[in-house]
Amino acid sequence: MFSSSKTSIIRNIILLIICIVSFFIFNNYNKSAVNSKETGGFKHVEWSNNAVIYEVNIRQYTPEGTFKAFEQHLPRLKKLGIKILWLMPIQPIGEVNRKGSLGSYYSVKDYLAVNPEFGTPEDFKHLVTKIHELGMYVILDWVANHTSWDNPWAASNPNFYSKDSAGNFIPPVADWHDVIDLNYNNKDLRNKMVSALKFWIQRYNIDGYRCDVAGMVPTDFWNEARPQLDKIKPVFMLAEAEQLDLHQKAFDMTYAWDLHRLFNAIAQGKKTAADLVAYTDKEQTTFKNDEYRMTFISNHDENTWNGTEFERLGKTVETFTALNYVYRGMPLIYSGQEAENTKRLRFFDKDTILWKTSKLAELHKKLCTLKLNNQALWNGSFGGEMIVLPVNNSKNIFTFVRMKDKNKVFCVFNLSNKQTTANIESDLLDGTFTNFVTGKEQVFTNSSVLKLKPWGYYIFYN
Repeated sequence: MFSSSKTSIIRNIILLIICIVSFFIFNNYNKSAVNSKETGGFKHVEWSNNAVIYEVNIRQYTPEGTFKAFEQHLPRLKKLGIKILWLMPIQPIGEVNRKGSLGSYYSVKDYLAVNPEFGTPEDFKHLVTKIHELGMYVILDWVANHTSWDNPWAASNPNFYSKDSAGNFIPPVADWHDVIDLNYNNKDLRNKMVSALKFWIQRYNIDGYRCDVAGMVPTDFWNEARPQLDKIKPVFMLAEAEQLDLHQKAFDMTYAWDLHRLFNAIAQGKKTAADLVAYTDKEQTTFKNDEYRMTFISNHDENTWNGTEFERLGKTVETFTALNYVYRGMPLIYSGQEAENTKRLRFFDKDTILWKTSKLAELHKKLCTLKLNNQALWNGSFGGEMIVLPVNNSKNIFTFVRMKDKNKVFCVFNLSNKQTTANIESDLLDGTFTNFVTGKEQVFTNSSVLKLKPWGYYIFYN
């Protein structure tokens, strides 16, 4: 038998071993947790920090409707100040249950092919190369929620799709009768879709994706896909949705749909500047500063189905164009906006944009330049938060300051059809600013009185 002293020594040794093992287990667990927290998200690609995004409708952009023809517009878009080009889907379009003569971009027949309507794979690769040579970036529109009826998967992998009680394929929305819904409960489908997403980055060196109806696809799929894409190259991801959880691990940017609708409502006299103040407070509380939001007054859906910006905003187009650039978020330009396109572009048929010289083109260029060069207007945490200032006429006037490092932007918008005077008091106004419209310097103290025409605005910056 052991003596009591030996027993005590052995007991102490055992306790010491247990403590050491416990320490390492606990320490490794904490390291794992910290690493998971650090790597569970992603960093925005640096080139997105001050970007303006431009949506390209290849079919309607030129009479030819091809990559080669669109390529001729790249120098102009570069001069305009565009940094990210979002191309609407470029894959072949389904023929079964097709809508119109050419079908919907969003009825994808083959995820790994190029639509011959637009050109060859080599033409597309050349386009991407030219975009990169000009210091711009390109993201592809990706349709992960559904495919065309004649996509090969429907025959080879029918279990990839949702079905009704009789075992028939079904559209995700009744009116979308040209497409059938994918079922993300199927792991093989998820793997195939991630492989397809990887393909375009590996083969063509694209820079990311705009994901159609991203909220209709399970968020955990996007969370699985994003890190696999980033392993190939850091990408930029835009979700057509407003869901908060999409920002956590998968998407750099979501749509500011509610802001867009509010712009329309204010222009139509249904809402006021006071509603925009309330929205701004909620927006900045709901979405963190580093969660990019895409602001817009038009896009392909709005233009075709709800009307051009001239139909929805009327005489206020210039006002809301300017506000869209200086508001918190990344501004979008849709094909033809800079040419004052006044027609609803047909969605399923050829309908070429009528390009013309426009005063709005110069406004977009000036606003893009301001966005690119003034850090207060940059995106996410790269830029400044919006500080809404109190004003005497809060139902008509929306005024705010954005600041970042040495840059400051002071904006005043009359969101009414009446001439009005804005009395603004704030210590944030102190300083010398440049008037965006006139280019002249103006000194402000902590009190300012500004007269504004109906739907008039001022943008001052330093």
